[in-house]
Amino acid sequence: MAYFNLKKEAAPGVDGETWRHYGESLEDSLQDLSHRLQRGAYRAKPVRRVYIPKADGRQRPLGVTALEDKIVQRAAVEVMNAIYETDFVGFSYGFRPGRSQHQALDALYTGLLTKKVNWVLDLDIQGFFDGLSHEWLVKFIEHRAADRRAVRLIQKWLNAGLLEDGKRIRVGEGTPQGGSASPLLANIYLHYVFDLWVQAWRQKRAHGDMIIVRFADDIVLGFQEKSDAEQFRGTHRENAEFNLELHPEKTRLLEFGPYAIDHRQWRGEGKPETFNFLGFRHICVKKRSNGRFKVLRQTIRKRLQAKLNQVKDEASAAHARTHPRTG
Repeated sequence: MAYFNLKKEAAPGVDGETWRHYGESLEDSLQDLSHRLQRGAYRAKPVRRVYIPKADGRQRPLGVTALEDKIVQRAAVEVMNAIYETDFVGFSYGFRPGRSQHQALDALYTGLLTKKVNWVLDLDIQGFFDGLSHEWLVKFIEHRAADRRAVRLIQKWLNAGLLEDGKRIRVGEGTPQGGSASPLLANIYLHYVFDLWVQAWRQKRAHGDMIIVRFADDIVLGFQEKSDAEQFRGTHRENAEFNLELHPEKTRLLEFGPYAIDHRQWRGEGKPETFNFLGFRHICVKKRSNGRFKVLRQTIRKRLQAKLNQVKDEASAAHARTHPRTG
């Protein structure tokens, strides 16, 4: 099942093995792989690192995993999902079976409208996937997985390292690049160092309502009390030992909710700030019909189109002023 779920035209890893070539003797190849796994003779290969250009001219690194490592990771994730899905909390949505980006967006939308939320904390964990501690991750897995073979298997992926320009690079932090195990390992890590911690914080230390929505390392929290939000942001430094450092510029606390528009107008501060989550900009607005608060979700594309239309309208108006029609 793991083999047939792989992308058929994906680039090969360091061994040059392709999906089609491996499938020419599929039964024998999978039997051999299975026996190596049972004997402990399976060895994870280093991930081939390649770079692709970004829109801003910089290079984005990508990891290309060897085919057999992809197969083993997919099979292992299927088994581990059955274990960890019973543990993961309800506000975690990213890369989990039966959960989607749209469900995370709906949960946030519902929370903002039904809970007493006046402040939003938009969290950005700096370099999470690159800075995840291997030592702590292994400890977390050992806490839940009784089978030592599973732990050793994950350690092999973590220790495989990278191959770049023919040189092997050892990596002591981060999730395995390019592999299907990476999202699950990230969720396991965040489950222990963030989800359980923030759940206890909400129960024991929050004085008002508090909502949490997490999609992988993209996290939004809503607070009734500003003091709770400020205290939470400060005490989050307790997680520094787990390499969960907040980005000082991208992490923002903003007034957002049913009273934000009126409060900011009264103080002469203009419209409430907006925040982005999973490709949508979230905006405080009031319904024209009854003046009630609602959250407008606007995609980047719509926002750019709106800006273009605004520029066009302003240009047309300027042209009309400088070139008035004559009768």
